[in-house]
Amino acid sequence: MKASHLSRRRFLTTAAAALVAPRVLTAQKSDTQLVIGAGEHRYEVHHAWPQLPDKYSWQTTHNVAVDAEGLLYVIHEGRENLKDHPSIFVFDGAGKFVRAFGNQFQGGGHGLEVRTEGKEQFLYVTAYQQVKTIAKLTLTGERVWEKRAPMMSGVYLAGEDTKPEKRWGRDAFMPTNYAFTDDGGFFLADGYGSWRIHRYDKDAKWLWAFGRPGTGAGEFNTPHGLWLDSRPGKEPSLVVADRANKRLQWFTLEGKHLKTLDGFILPANIDQHGDVLLVPDLSARITLLGKDDKVITHLGEDEAWRAQVLKDGMKLRREEKGEGWVSGKFLHPHDACFDKDGNIFVAEWVQTGRVTKLRKVG
Repeated sequence: MKASHLSRRRFLTTAAAALVAPRVLTAQKSDTQLVIGAGEHRYEVHHAWPQLPDKYSWQTTHNVAVDAEGLLYVIHEGRENLKDHPSIFVFDGAGKFVRAFGNQFQGGGHGLEVRTEGKEQFLYVTAYQQVKTIAKLTLTGERVWEKRAPMMSGVYLAGEDTKPEKRWGRDAFMPTNYAFTDDGGFFLADGYGSWRIHRYDKDAKWLWAFGRPGTGAGEFNTPHGLWLDSRPGKEPSLVVADRANKRLQWFTLEGKHLKTLDGFILPANIDQHGDVLLVPDLSARITLLGKDDKVITHLGEDEAWRAQVLKDGMKLRREEKGEGWVSGKFLHPHDACFDKDGNIFVAEWVQTGRVTKLRKVG
């Protein structure tokens, strides 16, 4: 557990999947709900758990975060042509709507983290597409700071910080997610842009960057998510979900490559609860790793869809709500996080939005 600077996912607290066979799981019915998993990792499935008022609409959901009081924050990409619609929704522990804000991220909302700093909590947001910004907000949506491309890194096209456009490329700034350090700073993944990891200090001042496009150790192909791995008995390290390379990579806090774990499909992000790492895989499952980084289990895996992804590559399924959706199975887990009780919240990358609560019963 971190002592002073906590991300929302860490609030309470190498072998590839192909080399270590996970438990074979079967879905089963409780008295009222579907249960997936086995042993101490069993979860009651509640799809479409949050209750959104009629005046708002679910769009393409992206990331989730939980604060110290147990409120759930959900960000969706939103639509560029709906400027007056919020991109961030907040729900209480029963899934009841609390508030909404974040119109400025419409059309590009992506990453979301809650961080405790001293006695206060703050929301950290990343936005891509034409928005191309990172921001720190209060939990009610008031802006603390907002920043654009770190031009001093020398990797971005001129004007990327002053005239952002919906443009992809290795010289574009398309930030995806954060990982927080104990000194108050953070790492930032430019997962859709330069494919580099940026390091910032506690005042959000850019310090340095590491990584480059490629397939070798320390190289990336869509470094989409990242996490400060602080599991007990280990030296803190940075773990990166190197999505299109189908792997996780670990680094020292100075950016030196430590190890690689293969065996994923499209790993999108990382979370931690105790000595367990949680990896949402975009196509299409949740993977739990133990303290030895061996696979404990896969949750909600759609084997038929996985086979199709492995055969056809990054072809993704984004259907209208309900069409082709199977209870207890996931389509596109884009992000997932634990709460303090070990429950899991999953945001899926589907056009009409899908947020699932996995209530721990094991």
